[in-house]
Amino acid sequence: MENDQHIRLREAERVEIISLVDNCVDFLSTSPREEVKTFREWVKRASRHPMAEHGFSMLIRVFDCDEKHSILFDTGCSPRGAIMNAKRMRINLTEVECIMISHGHYDHFVGLPAAARLINKGEMPILVHKDMFRKRGSVDLCGALRRYPSFPSEDRVKPARYIEVKEPHLIANGLALVTGEIPRKTFFEKGYPQHRAFVNGRWEPDPWIWDERALVIDVKRKGLVILSGCSHAGIINTINHARHLTGIESVYAVLGGFHLAGKEFEGRVNQTVEELKRIEPRIVVPSHCTGWRALLSIYEAMPNSFVPGGVGNLYIL
Repeated sequence: MENDQHIRLREAERVEIISLVDNCVDFLSTSPREEVKTFREWVKRASRHPMAEHGFSMLIRVFDCDEKHSILFDTGCSPRGAIMNAKRMRINLTEVECIMISHGHYDHFVGLPAAARLINKGEMPILVHKDMFRKRGSVDLCGALRRYPSFPSEDRVKPARYIEVKEPHLIANGLALVTGEIPRKTFFEKGYPQHRAFVNGRWEPDPWIWDERALVIDVKRKGLVILSGCSHAGIINTINHARHLTGIESVYAVLGGFHLAGKEFEGRVNQTVEELKRIEPRIVVPSHCTGWRALLSIYEAMPNSFVPGGVGNLYIL
């Protein structure tokens, strides 16, 4: 892509990101960086603590001068976990103007109908990809198939409406970019080999999970903030594609699931960490499906950049 074809992503003055759903919570540790506030540091009068679950959801607020836009990125794996945690953090989700689902796996979309009903903002756009509606599953080492829950029909989210997004797409008045499908270019990020999709009447290998897209924001004087749900495309492929689309090399923060947990993925940890070191993001928040081996490796290699993800964290970038 030549320079004159780069997507014209507007610079944001600042970004606030709140973790609504993640695999862990930590209410005792202090913040590792000044940009990060833990739940107890910024929520002063919570009646109850938020809870963790195997899923992912973040509320993203993008600011520029008098503009503010709120995006809900994924909705967790339980029907009401994301909205319950938001309530416990004293967040009114009716501020959300757009929902983006990173990809069609249940740990990212099960809370979608409840969130859409709560927000209840007319024909609010919910950004999806056509492949999210496929029947999906995975096989274990013995070849047994485990079917995943189905993506909710549009009737379950009305009056909100699904907008299919395959190509790069600007939202939040040009302050945020949905990457569209992410090219697989690195030699070591090889998808999800045990993943399956029901296509043409049979279960077929579906390792690439092309519906996964990331969200990108350019913060003034800092660089790109990149959010990924699971990084089935590979977090390095994801970062490189964000840089390619925008023409911006500087990466300020990378947050989300890196999917480096499990026997099929742990062999990619070292190469991923080496590439992250070359990219030199100031903040790295590996969350959700990243796995403890990768967390430890990233921390050891990039101690000044590493921030542990967790429910209730507030990132002010």
